Amino acid sequence: MIWNETKECMSADEKHTLQSARLVKTVDRVYHNVEFYRKRMQSVGLEPGDITSIDDISKLPYTTKDDLRDNYPFGLFAVPRDQIVRVHASSGTTGKATVVGYTRRDIDIWAECVARCFTGAGITSADIVQVAYGYGLFTGGLGAHYGAEYMGATVVPQSTGNTKKLLTMMEDFGVTAIACTPSYLLHISEVIREEGRLERLKLRTAVCGAEPWTEEMRNVMESELNIKAFDIYGLSEIMGPGVGCDCEFHKGLHVHDDHFYPEIIDPKTLEKVGENVTGELVFTTLTKEGLPLIRYRTKDLTSIEYGKCECGRTQPRIQKFKGRSDDMLIIRGVNVFPSQVEAALLEMGETTPNYMMIVDRVDRQDTLEVQVEVDERYFVDDMRELDNLSKKVVGVLKQALGLAVKVKLVEPKTLPRYEGKGVHVIDNRKLV
Repeated sequence: MIWNETKECMSADEKHTLQSARLVKTVDRVYHNVEFYRKRMQSVGLEPGDITSIDDISKLPYTTKDDLRDNYPFGLFAVPRDQIVRVHASSGTTGKATVVGYTRRDIDIWAECVARCFTGAGITSADIVQVAYGYGLFTGGLGAHYGAEYMGATVVPQSTGNTKKLLTMMEDFGVTAIACTPSYLLHISEVIREEGRLERLKLRTAVCGAEPWTEEMRNVMESELNIKAFDIYGLSEIMGPGVGCDCEFHKGLHVHDDHFYPEIIDPKTLEKVGENVTGELVFTTLTKEGLPLIRYRTKDLTSIEYGKCECGRTQPRIQKFKGRSDDMLIIRGVNVFPSQVEAALLEMGETTPNYMMIVDRVDRQDTLEVQVEVDERYFVDDMRELDNLSKKVVGVLKQALGLAVKVKLVEPKTLPRYEGKGVHVIDNRKLV
């Protein structure tokens, strides 16, 4: 099995020795090859020799997305440009794009890590894997593609853009596994149900990532498609998809900590917090050559658990994300995450998981309107019944959020569907 070959079940002493050696090598690499890190370390009185084991990691300074943007495009690369065989980049919608570069060895390690994730999801070389992430500068498509090929599976490089064609290929090719965003899988499920195609498909596994999603969403997708759905995690700055993935027990995302060392910190004090305490996830890359990053602040809010999983792996497990520290909405002094709305709606059963949160400011007072699609099985023309349902949704959301909200029920299939990352928040306060 792949995890035996790639140290997913190391003893604590073996892991400590390996991580220490790799951290020492990484620190030496960035100090001598990346001016930004050399100056950052010198500013706190650090030299490479001060880092002798993984226990010294807290001595090192943090790295943020702004640091990548300030050194756009290639300022943080640790190898000559002619050793970079591929670049990816973020969309740059909130500023300059963040550019990442990979050496040939980086690409190989990335493929191996994605293959570990797929193996944990029960995918084998006998599977036909449809990759329905976007290809191009986004890391999702090629990341999943190379990982599936690495383990010997057959790859259908579908990308996004034509759901009906995707379903035709899924049926004709006998696709057994799909890699896509949870938002897109939800849309695929709707189309399958409308066209009555479920019985003609061989799909049994979905590996979904690129956006946060809840256990309630997993339950809906598994029930509607009669599949097993798994969560894969990654971010382009660290590598791409494949940094971690859950197993059949769904007790957290197994982090490949022989390549990516995780920490959880308090986002305000920047101090490390203990096991099972929620904070901001931080990663240090231990083997990357092209763009090694030291203590990169992801903004993702989660907790971490150590100890052997029921599946036998000894990797640390990060829990389902509470949200992102930069995605958290503060409305009338209350912290609100979109994932709370999704979970509450899915528990009701009378609405779909499609929603839109619209935040505004009226007379210096923040307001929140949640537009919610009524499930077509419950949609009626009787205004009294709809009014009762609206009141029920208001009550459910108030209990979930600790905040009174305005609810607007909309007809089925009227809110946008997304083939990539879903958009669920419009914050008009940022426009004034």
